Amino acid sequence: MKKVLILEDEVSIRSFVVINLKRAGYEAIEAGTGMEALEKLRQNPDIRVAILDIMLPDIDGFEVCRTIRATDSQIGIIMLTAKTQEMDKVTGLMTGADDYVTKPFSPAELTARIDALYRRTGGEINEDSNELKQGPFVLNTRNRTLEKNGQRIKLTQVEYAIMKLFMQNPGRALSREDVLQNVWGRDYCGELKIVDVNIRRLRIKIEDDTANPIYITTVWGFGYKWGA
Repeated sequence: MKKVLILEDEVSIRSFVVINLKRAGYEAIEAGTGMEALEKLRQNPDIRVAILDIMLPDIDGFEVCRTIRATDSQIGIIMLTAKTQEMDKVTGLMTGADDYVTKPFSPAELTARIDALYRRTGGEINEDSNELKQGPFVLNTRNRTLEKNGQRIKLTQVEYAIMKLFMQNPGRALSREDVLQNVWGRDYCGELKIVDVNIRRLRIKIEDDTANPIYITTVWGFGYKWGA
């Protein structure tokens, strides 16, 4: 069965999520603290999506996310928070999360986000060519890796999907809506800013100078363009 980690210290909310995960065909691995969540991940290496609450009794969800990303770039991460401030959303994404859901949320919304991440982490190995090569970059679509000048760059699944979209469309201006639909799916009901934050995160990894990007350039008032 497909495993999903749910890290939430409020038992009533966690139980509500667990019930709906089971109805959607997932096996829920529960944790009430950040340290417990990290231990559950070690015990269940086949977990492919983690839902992380931010406010926790020990370490916060941001730190849990950073710790996971330090060793695992493949797992999908959704931040679950009661806060609505822009900075909390941006901080979650910049620490390595793929998506965020703000409480209160509907079971259908959370399940749709999990489904989308689970499909993305499942891989897509049937490609016409195993490699996309542009400039100093080589994107291997079979093992889902990126190299720049022969050096491996660790990507999350969302970052990989964005790189693949750009490298398949060199020189083409892509709107934020184009990126959102291709990477997160047409049924995604989140905000466009998730595109901007992930582009910012990706630039930190691939650009020589993030203040003057030359590979992912901004098309003002529209979106972005790949120029390697």
